[in-house]
Amino acid sequence: MHDRTIAELARALAAGEVSSVELTRAALDRIEAHDAEYNSFITVTRDAALAEAEAADEARAAGSAGPLAGVPFAHKDIFCTDGVRTSCGSRMLDSFVSPYDATVVRNMRDAGLVMLGKTNMDEFAMGSSNETSWYGPVKNPWDTERVPGGSSGGSAAAIAARLVPGATGTDTGGSIRQPASLCGITGLKPTYGRVSRYGMVAFASSLDQGGPMARTAEDCGLLLGAMAGFDPNDSTSIDRPVDDYRAALEGADVKGMKIGLPEEYFGEGMSAGVRAAVEGAAEQLRELGAETVEISLPHTEASVPTYYVVAPAEASSNLSRFDGVRYGYRCEDPQDVIDLYQRSRGEGFGAEVQRRIMVGTYALSAGYYDAYYLKAQQIRQLISDDFRRAFEQVDVILGPTSPTTAFRLGERSGDPVAMYLSDVYTIAANLAGLPGLSMPAGFADGLPVGVQLVGNYFEEGRLLGVAHRFQQATDHHRQAPAGVSD
Repeated sequence: MHDRTIAELARALAAGEVSSVELTRAALDRIEAHDAEYNSFITVTRDAALAEAEAADEARAAGSAGPLAGVPFAHKDIFCTDGVRTSCGSRMLDSFVSPYDATVVRNMRDAGLVMLGKTNMDEFAMGSSNETSWYGPVKNPWDTERVPGGSSGGSAAAIAARLVPGATGTDTGGSIRQPASLCGITGLKPTYGRVSRYGMVAFASSLDQGGPMARTAEDCGLLLGAMAGFDPNDSTSIDRPVDDYRAALEGADVKGMKIGLPEEYFGEGMSAGVRAAVEGAAEQLRELGAETVEISLPHTEASVPTYYVVAPAEASSNLSRFDGVRYGYRCEDPQDVIDLYQRSRGEGFGAEVQRRIMVGTYALSAGYYDAYYLKAQQIRQLISDDFRRAFEQVDVILGPTSPTTAFRLGERSGDPVAMYLSDVYTIAANLAGLPGLSMPAGFADGLPVGVQLVGNYFEEGRLLGVAHRFQQATDHHRQAPAGVSD
């Protein structure tokens, strides 16, 4: 059963072929047996998961269960979970047990999904390789000497290793899509405001967005339908009905669709293997009836520097609450309140988080705000305008997700700029608030390559439909790392 998708498991549960308790116990046993190799989980909630599975089986027997009831999955350890540690991959929150559920957690609990545990991640979602976690790096199941991508690398690795059929992730500058690409799975960043951020520990509030990660577009659509929706607890949540993503997949077709290929995405920096996969995906979509159109997104080059002003500035503000006083890590024997603040934050935060706090604090400081933060916000508007003009010409934009396949552990740890450039193709969608999806599109040197689809606001259904049609015609998403299907 571990090799089945969420949709297949849901059908098996509905047909009575298997119980949720059986599925859940089997998944927990696989995690116990194999996750030491990948380090994809921080916390496993065996007892709670089995209790939720029993409740799902009872609901199915009573005829009151939803379509996803009893399907096991995992949450990225950035979503607050009542009574369960929520660490954000940081020493700062290693002891923090949330007293409430995030809205995403509550929504998925209400849908009857069974949480197996919380997945590993870059500390406070700051990273592109899942090497900044206090709990150690996550290993890519395709090659355990390589990174899975970040910051949602634990979720991506757990899915690729067939430990879970699906998981939640968060995406601030590519943190769902980039690990999805490097691990050979499908990941969707919804439109900003489509999924509630209440109870999702903040990194950069104007960029963060939760979303689904799974093996197929169909599974991502099922999960998004469960997690999305208006939330009065989140002032940035959009009061708009949730689309029927299942219906969007039925009869999905790309015939007559115009797919944009930005000239800026096909310059230097992209590896030959990634380029071949993107061009192959474009050709496949043409064979399915789509038309490809060359377009321009002229401010693409400015997206990385813009992001690395805006995101650290917001992180500096958001992370100021972790001070050693109210909750989280507290240093030993502080001499005074200044010593308490300095040592608690210095010892509780890792190097990458400290670096971004310092950069963000500088950008927001008196005398520099106009030169850096305000200017970055102005460029952000120009990037949004590029997409607005593009969507007057095309329906969807296609390009690479990551410039390379998974790189080796430690390869970029000493070069923050090289690490930041891992997200060069994904950041712009966050700056503009647009939905983006990464789907498997081939392999280069035995490692998976993902391609990215970007759509107009609230057109997640269209992205899922294109990806689903592509996956009906290809088998990249069905491939698994050696040995994990045994």
